[in-house]
Amino acid sequence: MSALTDILHLLLTANLWQATLAAAVLLLLPALGGTISERSGVVNIAMEGMMLTGAFFGVVADLAWHNPWLATGVAMLAGALMATIHAVVSIQFRADQIVSGIAINIAAVGLTVFLLNRIYGLQDVGHVGASNLLPNINVPGFDQIPFFGKVLFQQNVIVYVALVLLVLTHLVLFRTRLGLRIRAVGEHPQAADTAGINVFAIRYGAVITSGLLSGLSGAFLAIGISNTFVPNMTDGRGYIALAAMIFGKWTPFGAFVACLIFGLGQAIYDNNSIIHVSQYLLSMLPYVLTLIVLAGLVGRSTPPAADGLPYVPGSE
Repeated sequence: MSALTDILHLLLTANLWQATLAAAVLLLLPALGGTISERSGVVNIAMEGMMLTGAFFGVVADLAWHNPWLATGVAMLAGALMATIHAVVSIQFRADQIVSGIAINIAAVGLTVFLLNRIYGLQDVGHVGASNLLPNINVPGFDQIPFFGKVLFQQNVIVYVALVLLVLTHLVLFRTRLGLRIRAVGEHPQAADTAGINVFAIRYGAVITSGLLSGLSGAFLAIGISNTFVPNMTDGRGYIALAAMIFGKWTPFGAFVACLIFGLGQAIYDNNSIIHVSQYLLSMLPYVLTLIVLAGLVGRSTPPAADGLPYVPGSE
């Protein structure tokens, strides 16, 4: 009963919802990338590996150049490179997209550990200095609003960037000619090809975009939140982002709602010292929520018709 009271009290604090939004953004960025990729017809479960690679190279670049913005760019490029590999294997060579994604995730773990040992030996990577981290920004005036000021206007710069990208992704997918082409390629690539749309170019662009967004999320995790890199630090967030995308029925705002739910689970776990519940039970919470979503308790989701199907020109 005491634990339940503690949780209910925690739910009314601005600190919890501030942490929830930050945790949700970590998932939202790859979820947006996954939405774009799968709307074009390419299944992308490699977001975990893209995030991890981005986190590693973001820290390496920041420690070397002491510039968080340059390091973030490097992280995004690293994610995009992993995405390009997935695109070539899945689109050009028409390999199984799920197998390709799993292979990239496994390769990312091995690659980052290998490079970690080669660059830093057996020593710890070390922490990024406070002046070289992605900054937290308090929006003047708005940050003093009771409750909402702390939740919405006292956040890391990447949180604001992610919210802008959320709106832009929705507008591009559902209000522009490019978005119409992406969705057409994901629903019926043969018809899109007949209409003069370059199916391969659209799919390559969509998958690489997912890598850029996943790499950005990795940078946020490493040099915005954790201030360092440790092996496998993404801890399954790429998979949770995939579940959020499915929960959201392959729409940006739907995915955002799911990310907030998962982010709340993570924020409750992070505040374990306040509510005095077993850390082992709370650590399961984000993953239990993921299983509930994937079990279909929120309704069945229908993916784009050509999602996961390699395109062969001239086929019907």
